[in-house]
Amino acid sequence: MLKSIRKKFLASVLIAASLVCGMSSMSVTKVEAATKATYTNAAQICNLVYKGYNGGTYGPITITQGYLMKSSSYKYIYLITLSGTESVSNQTTGYLTDALAGFNLNNKYLTNVVSIISANIPKGSNIVLAGHSLGGMVAQQVAANSTVKSNYNVLNTITFGSPLLAAGTREGTVKRLGDTSDVVPYLSGSTINNTAWAIAGLQRENGGYGTDVYNAHVKSYLRSDVWGSYDAVGYKNGSYYMVLYTNTTTYYKSPTTVTS
Repeated sequence: MLKSIRKKFLASVLIAASLVCGMSSMSVTKVEAATKATYTNAAQICNLVYKGYNGGTYGPITITQGYLMKSSSYKYIYLITLSGTESVSNQTTGYLTDALAGFNLNNKYLTNVVSIISANIPKGSNIVLAGHSLGGMVAQQVAANSTVKSNYNVLNTITFGSPLLAAGTREGTVKRLGDTSDVVPYLSGSTINNTAWAIAGLQRENGGYGTDVYNAHVKSYLRSDVWGSYDAVGYKNGSYYMVLYTNTTTYYKSPTTVTS
């Protein structure tokens, strides 16, 4: 089994090289230093999501190839990460998108992500979504998007400090993580029209922030001492982990206006 996995790992490097030629016009190549890395808990995944907070230099969206693993079983995946609210010129991470996504309405961030997936990930592939704040809302919308669901296998979605969206229409398993001092996970229309699940579906941990709502929302999810007991897709005391080829990580911009 291990020999088989190693062979698949080597094959994925070749696949990654071929995919570079098919990047969309919104992509920005940024080669990571390492080739292979293992991620065992939710905080480590959130650290990957936060790479999208780069002031618009590379963009808020990343796609990385690898494996979702549990014990001796594994699935080849594309991990898609989406960062949240960031004030960047011509980038769909502003407050308008927050408002649209919060009421589960169509928005340019969602449209761009669906287009990027369609242009850069082979149909029939397994995908895992991860997002912080606004990015987590859009990740849930992607998991519920008809184009994505008809062409890809959405395995898991993990969100950090994000409200409930698109309940009942999302494909795969969704795990929402929220610090007890973070109020953002309750700031969506779902808290009004789906109150019970908006609250009950949130997995909470106390990062010790008290009334410091800002740092609870921004810093808590990066801490393994708070979220280390959650596995790579958000199960508490779970055993899923990811082995990712970080040299395949590609960043994508999400412009409000696409110019030629």
